[in-house]
Amino acid sequence: MTLENRIEAFVKLGKQLQNLTPAERQEWAYTAASRNVWFTEENVSFALNGLIMMLDEQYLREWLYPYFLKQVTPKKVGIVMAGNIPMVGFHDFLSVLISGHHLLAKLSSDDEVLIKRLANMLIGIEPAFANHIEFVHLLKESDAIIATGSDNTARYFEYYFASRPHIIRKNRTSLGVLTGHEEEDDLRALGEDFFRYYGLGCRNVSKVFVPEGYKFDRFFEANEYRSTILDLHKYQNNYDYNKSILLVNQVPHFDNGFMLVQQSQNLVSPISVLFFDTFTSLDDLQEKLTAVKDKTQVVVSANGWLDGSIPFGEAQRPMVWDYADGVNTLDFLYKL
Repeated sequence: MTLENRIEAFVKLGKQLQNLTPAERQEWAYTAASRNVWFTEENVSFALNGLIMMLDEQYLREWLYPYFLKQVTPKKVGIVMAGNIPMVGFHDFLSVLISGHHLLAKLSSDDEVLIKRLANMLIGIEPAFANHIEFVHLLKESDAIIATGSDNTARYFEYYFASRPHIIRKNRTSLGVLTGHEEEDDLRALGEDFFRYYGLGCRNVSKVFVPEGYKFDRFFEANEYRSTILDLHKYQNNYDYNKSILLVNQVPHFDNGFMLVQQSQNLVSPISVLFFDTFTSLDDLQEKLTAVKDKTQVVVSANGWLDGSIPFGEAQRPMVWDYADGVNTLDFLYKL
């Protein structure tokens, strides 16, 4: 199977996903939700749209252009996939296979259905991939490892896979910056970065930095239409629980009926809670962002005005060349 064969197969996969009917998308979501209730129809469909964008032929070729992948010696690459949001392991799946390696995938029990379905679709397009994809429980046969997990599991991965080339990803979260001059559309877009996937992704904004004295009223008003998020009982349970904890402990906070905003030095907020901290100047803001850079996936601001940030609403729309934790997966695979 040549590089061109692999590229063409993934481009065709993107087109097949794009051609799924609403009923087919609904069936994908219902099947996934039977194993993981967080995988709602809306979020599965949103994730599928993200994959379709990644598999655009122009973007794929632009991504691959710097690498002479025809000279790659195939290795067995083990991937420990996360399952926090639908098909979150797809980028690693794509990177390993399109670079010419053999994939050994250890799936999360929270996201087994969708990744396997994508693999079957890809094999249907290019049967030669059947000899390059294995779903396994153990990664003893792998020559290299890409693993995603918590800070605790990362320590285990670092120890267990120390003798093999590896990428080990740890806990990260995303941050937002507000100035008080944002338009309503900006605040709605920031709401997308917070609420999408119920806040379960590392690209979800869990904390915002605001000027001292900032009022959250306009942010609440702009996102009032999102109150239907309470329709998912698991989200409502988290909201009720976190609200009760704040009330019992008499912690100052803001509450709009379906989300809580609390000042905190912590970065990763519980589901339904948005943390905030204040800054006094641009230098103060930059200093605070720099201090947590190693724990930050992305930073968002209105229209991406802040250096190094992306626009509100784009946190969960990574391009194919946007790498988790800033580690270039394709370069790692190319050099194996």
